[in-house]
Amino acid sequence: MATFTQSQLQAIADALGDTRDGLSGSEIGHLLASSKINDTDPALTKRHRLYNAFAHDQNTRQDRMHVIAFIRKAMKPERFARESERFEPMRLNLNRALAFAGLAIDATGQLETVEQARTLSDAARRARELRADLISRGVHPDVLRFCKQELLADNYFHAVLEAVKSVADKIRARTGLTDDGSGLADRAFGGPAPMLAINTLSSESEHSEQKGFVNLLKGIFGMFRNPTAHAARIHWQMSKEDAEDLFSLVSLIHRRIDAATMPPRP
Repeated sequence: MATFTQSQLQAIADALGDTRDGLSGSEIGHLLASSKINDTDPALTKRHRLYNAFAHDQNTRQDRMHVIAFIRKAMKPERFARESERFEPMRLNLNRALAFAGLAIDATGQLETVEQARTLSDAARRARELRADLISRGVHPDVLRFCKQELLADNYFHAVLEAVKSVADKIRARTGLTDDGSGLADRAFGGPAPMLAINTLSSESEHSEQKGFVNLLKGIFGMFRNPTAHAARIHWQMSKEDAEDLFSLVSLIHRRIDAATMPPRP
């Protein structure tokens, strides 16, 4: 059976041992043991610990079967039942590494064969082109921050997902609320005395506009919130044109939130 190259093993270990989105130290210990891989250097940092364990096992056995077993066990969706938000960032990081070995983890946690990546230039090119097109549209600066190569390595979905998350973050920063999704939209902009108003609320037409904005927020949050619970969304192969249109919509939302006022509370 083929083996991973040294650089491929390093990239896989870096993804799985990522400080923010990777496995915990205790998870690594458990998964190494259950995959029958010797934990050669448990005192090292996570990524170095994993790389040394993977490299030692592969060199000893002259195959990658146990490293593959580790990856499969690590990415079982049921492991993330109580922390579903961890699955997709870890899958995205890992797939960038696995792409150079012609492998990928799908949304169900299964390892599949894909066309082997050769360079990073495709994701970099897409990031440059998307950013240039959005700048020409006058998209909000807070949206442009998500036109990053690492977010576009898989497809455009993750960049838009992160941009939508930034809307919720901005609302929470302005209001002090801790809600998410439709609940956040209702509490911040809904009701007869909203915390934030996108107009003066001095006429029936303006009240209708405010309600429409609440529904717009609910729609965009419902479309992208907690995608790991909905495999169909993860499989959504979003086109550049769809991404640009959605970024423009998120840009509109950002501008309205920026301009919103906090009316007097009764």
